[in-house]
Amino acid sequence: MTSLPAKAGRRCHAVVNPLHSALYFAPDLAGELAPYGIEDPSAVYFAGRAAALGRVGPGAVTAVFYNFHHDLVARHVPGVWELAAPETVLAARLRAADSLLRRLLGEEAVASEEMAEAAALALRAAEACTRAGRPLYAALADLPVPEAPHLALWHGASLLREHRGDAHVAVLLRAGLDPLEALVSHTAGGRGMRPKWVLATRGYGRRDWEEAQERLRGRGLLDGDGELTGAGTELRRALEEETDRLDRAPYEHLGAAGTERLTELCGAFTGAALGAGAFPADLVGKG
Repeated sequence: MTSLPAKAGRRCHAVVNPLHSALYFAPDLAGELAPYGIEDPSAVYFAGRAAALGRVGPGAVTAVFYNFHHDLVARHVPGVWELAAPETVLAARLRAADSLLRRLLGEEAVASEEMAEAAALALRAAEACTRAGRPLYAALADLPVPEAPHLALWHGASLLREHRGDAHVAVLLRAGLDPLEALVSHTAGGRGMRPKWVLATRGYGRRDWEEAQERLRGRGLLDGDGELTGAGTELRRALEEETDRLDRAPYEHLGAAGTERLTELCGAFTGAALGAGAFPADLVGKG
C-alpha cells in the first residue's frame, strides 16, 4: 500500500466533515423534529447527534460531546426522548439530511456518478474505523447504511467525523484541556468558532470564557491579548498531529489514491455547499 502523504487524512476530513455537520446549522432537522415538540435549538442538536446512542441520560451526552456545559445538556436530556424516541429521531435525521443535501447541492449532483463514487470511497474508508474507545462512532456504526448514494455519503461522513472526534477528545484529555479551555484555545488559533457562537450554543457565559482564558494564561498557553503563545501554538499543533495519528487507519485503508479522490470529490461537494450558505459567514474566527 502506498504510504499516505503528510496530513492527507486531515485534508480529507476537512472536506468530508462539513457534509455531515452542515445539518446542525440548517433548518431541516428542526423542521423534522418540531412536530414532536422538539423546538429549542439545543434540544434539536442534542437529540439529532445523540440519537444513535439510544435513550441515554445527560451524563453520557456531556461525556461524549465533551465541550458542552452539563447544565445545558441536562436541560434537554433525557427530556427529548419523552417527546420522540431515539428511533424516531434517527428517521427524522435521515429525512433532514436528504432535504439538506438536495437543497445545497442540487438534484443533478445528488444523482451523479460522482456522488455514488464518493459514497463508496467514504464507506470503504470507514471499514477500517475501530469501535474501542470511540462511543459516538461505535453507535453510528451499528446503524444500517442508507441505500441512496447521497445519504450513504452522509452516513459515511458521519462515521468518519465521529471516529476522528472521539479520538480528539482522548487527545484533549491527555493534554489536560478541559472542555472550555479546548474551545478557547482553538478559537485563539483562528480555527475555532467565534466566542459569540460558543457562548450562544455551548451553555457557557462570558465569565466562564474569561476564567478559561486565565487558566490558559497560567499555563503559558495564552498571552495577555488572548492570543496563543508559542507554547500554545505548539500544543495545538501537537493535538492535531496526535489526532491525525489516531485517525490514520481509515485513510491508510483507502490508500493514497483513494484518499486523494475522496478529497477531490467531497471538496467539490463541500465547496458547493459553502457557496449555498451551508454555514454562517461569521462562524469561525477570533473576534
